[in-house]
Amino acid sequence: MRTRFAPSPTGYLHLGHALAAKEAFGFAKRNDGECLLRIEDIDHTRCKPDYTDAIYEDLTWLGFEWPKPVRVQSHHLAEYQSVIETLHDKGVLYRCFKTRAELAKSPAAPLPPDEEAALLSSGQAFAMRLNIQACQDWITLPLVYQDSGAKKLVDLSKLEDIVLARKDIGTSYHIAVTHDDMIQHITQVVRGADFIDQTPYHVLIQTLMGWPIPIYHHHELLLREDGEKLSKRTQDTTIGSLREKGLSPDQVLAMAQIRLEM
Repeated sequence: MRTRFAPSPTGYLHLGHALAAKEAFGFAKRNDGECLLRIEDIDHTRCKPDYTDAIYEDLTWLGFEWPKPVRVQSHHLAEYQSVIETLHDKGVLYRCFKTRAELAKSPAAPLPPDEEAALLSSGQAFAMRLNIQACQDWITLPLVYQDSGAKKLVDLSKLEDIVLARKDIGTSYHIAVTHDDMIQHITQVVRGADFIDQTPYHVLIQTLMGWPIPIYHHHELLLREDGEKLSKRTQDTTIGSLREKGLSPDQVLAMAQIRLEM
């Protein structure tokens, strides 16, 4: 059994990350497996090396251990581009040239060949979107996966044409995470409930690519008093600040568990 803890270095880890790490590493320990650490840093506009360094420092201080070397996604962009090319060759992706403002007025859709060619020749930037309708030509059986002990069905009619390759980086979280789960032989994905809505897309990508589908487990999130989840952007209680206040690793992990149960 193998799972992973995969934070993005877009800020300092907070109490919610302490809980998520405890869930992932604890799940592996209880099941005589291993938990990998992965740095998901493809977003070059928000990820910073200082935050990556802090992830290693905070997790080590909390007492977690992981196999080396750590997979850092920004070192593998060519691999993700290869996945995009494979999906494009299957005919399940299309180029989307619309801006956010244009998308607010009308949904994304494949363009007629002549319009697409004109935009390409003009050098217009584009994203690559998943064509849900085209995916149905490749799916012959119901898409079923396991989530926290229950069988769930992927209903393609409820999925949207999400971006699988951003204009600026040529890939997306969806591609990087599913590719890495495959190449790292992840059998169990333990992550927060905020990823539940992403899982059907990941199962679809895994099926299209012929990759194994892990068993998913989504745990509860720590919430602020206003009901919103903890966030790096709002500078909620960070592991580093709790350490500076003199709390021990056990106290921080216990605090995360208590907050969850409140």
